[in-house]
Amino acid sequence: MIANGYLRADGRKGIRNVTAVIYLVECAHHVARRVVELAQDDDVHLLGFPGCYPNEYSLRMMKALATHPNVGGVVLVSLGCEGFNREALASNIEASGRPVRTVVIQQAGGTRSGIETALAAVKQVREEMIRAERRVPMHFSDLVVGTICGGSDGTSGIAANPAVGRAFDRLVDAGASCLFEETGEMIGCEGAMSTRAASPEVAEAIVASIHNAEKYYRAMGYGSFAPGNAEGGLSTLEEKSAGAYVKSGSRAINGVIRPAQQPDAPGLYLLDVVPDTAPKFGFPNISDNSEIVELMACGAHLTLFTTGRGSVVGSAIAPVIKITGNPETYALMSEDMDIDAGRVLEGKSTLDEVGDDIFNLVVSVASGALSKSESLGHREFVLTYKSIDAVGPACHPTRA
Repeated sequence: MIANGYLRADGRKGIRNVTAVIYLVECAHHVARRVVELAQDDDVHLLGFPGCYPNEYSLRMMKALATHPNVGGVVLVSLGCEGFNREALASNIEASGRPVRTVVIQQAGGTRSGIETALAAVKQVREEMIRAERRVPMHFSDLVVGTICGGSDGTSGIAANPAVGRAFDRLVDAGASCLFEETGEMIGCEGAMSTRAASPEVAEAIVASIHNAEKYYRAMGYGSFAPGNAEGGLSTLEEKSAGAYVKSGSRAINGVIRPAQQPDAPGLYLLDVVPDTAPKFGFPNISDNSEIVELMACGAHLTLFTTGRGSVVGSAIAPVIKITGNPETYALMSEDMDIDAGRVLEGKSTLDEVGDDIFNLVVSVASGALSKSESLGHREFVLTYKSIDAVGPACHPTRA
């Protein structure tokens, strides 16, 4: 047992009990944001989709996020004429056993009336959540942990990322599900990854996902290599890719999944977030926050975020733990960094020791301790249009 989790009707367990206030079009954003502000409750979080016309990816994502194990209830805020299928989303949430209310601003009477109506709905949902709350023992087999890197520098691949890899190995061995992604930052690593595949089908899917990422970035005209990466000491995309890859640790890769697809068994999974089509205007291409959201949509209870240059982001719904391998970044931004992996470069700790620190912090945050981003009130959330397959190309079929 690692914590007392919040039991959901589908058997999954949450490490938080959030009420999600979700706007379904940018026109409803202000009303939803004011509702969250006026609720004055740290467990009421804002999510939203800004687009006006339908998008299957965004609906599938929002269904997964609104029924995330850390979410106990939902209030949907609609303008009334957007293309988002609010009825389908509300039905999906209700079927999950969670209380849900829908507020349509055009029917409520406008901004002030919409805010008042939605605030009352939040109160109702919170009351229903409290009445239905059930805490049960949570084990590693119930836990899903994601990882991503952002603002990488020359220290990331030799300190922070391999330390996360050590933590991932311990988590997988303990029975957890671990998700790593950024196929666009692992171009050239597909051969090494495929040797770790749990089946030939998974190996084939790994190679295909990396080749798709390479094709996508060629079409875009650039890859996942920013000026800040070069300023931080990274020489090439290949060096960055190798550094990103080591976050996955050394255990067998049990499958390749896609956004909003949950792992069907504990183990290590590659999350492929690259769109299936050629780049389109308005489609997100490289965004740390949108990738954190995609990890959450796959069930991640929390995310390990490595950063060399420094980052201040967190997320709604699921805590973010930030790890830096740069001693200077930790000294300058310690108020945002949870783990100082730069101790490895200074000869003060080994990678295994920092990996143990990350593992222990995961357990602590899963048990209710706040990460730095949570304590600072960070609740970033990004969900936009995308064109992507619903089902992962392969998962290891024989794993129990």
